[in-house]
Amino acid sequence: MKLTLRIWRQSSADQPGGYQSHRLENVSPDLSLLEALDQLNEQLISSGERPVSFEHDCREGICGSCGFLVNGQAHGPRAATSVCQLYLREFSDGEVLTLDPWRAKAFPPIQDLMVDRSAFDRLIAAGGYCSTGTGQAPDGNAMPVGREQAASAFSTATCIGCGACVASCRNASASLFVAAKLAHLGQLPQGQPERAGRADAMQRQMEAEGFGSCSSNLECEAVCPQEISADWISWMHRERRS
Repeated sequence: MKLTLRIWRQSSADQPGGYQSHRLENVSPDLSLLEALDQLNEQLISSGERPVSFEHDCREGICGSCGFLVNGQAHGPRAATSVCQLYLREFSDGEVLTLDPWRAKAFPPIQDLMVDRSAFDRLIAAGGYCSTGTGQAPDGNAMPVGREQAASAFSTATCIGCGACVASCRNASASLFVAAKLAHLGQLPQGQPERAGRADAMQRQMEAEGFGSCSSNLECEAVCPQEISADWISWMHRERRS
């Protein structure tokens, strides 16, 4: 198949950027989009041009490193899929794909499709952990956790921190990310001692980082590769008031 990749190119944060179009011929529909970018970069390097910068690691939809907009949609058109697991067979032969980095004040650009997402790290450092000393690992039955309770906590613990929720929200809110971290810890016995302080600290840090407030459009839920429910945002707001 043939594809045209219209890619946002920006050499650094303090330099203006713009789109460059690159044609790929005879690419297999079984390639992932990241593999297509790899192929393009081989061509660019061979011709003495700067390759396209994009972030990736595991390429298995687990680490959350990759992520950019494909035709204006975070991670592309396939639901519950990170961009590293997006294959060219999802597109039509001859189609033009426009690739953009995440667009958010709290995610400043680095180069091309890469942005600085360290704001997420600072959110976690503000309270997304349990600091209470627990000593040695307790016996497996010493602290019973119900099956439904464990499953509910796990459904939010699956957040990979990719940033798609921020990039898709009209207010660039990190509410779904923060809500997932709070609900992950706040539903388990180990997270109870610091529960109230954690909710307050992480939401204050979210505001300090320049993330917007929830727009209630549910775009975050629609693009989340782990399909985390936006209902947890309401849960998060109740946590801060409690």
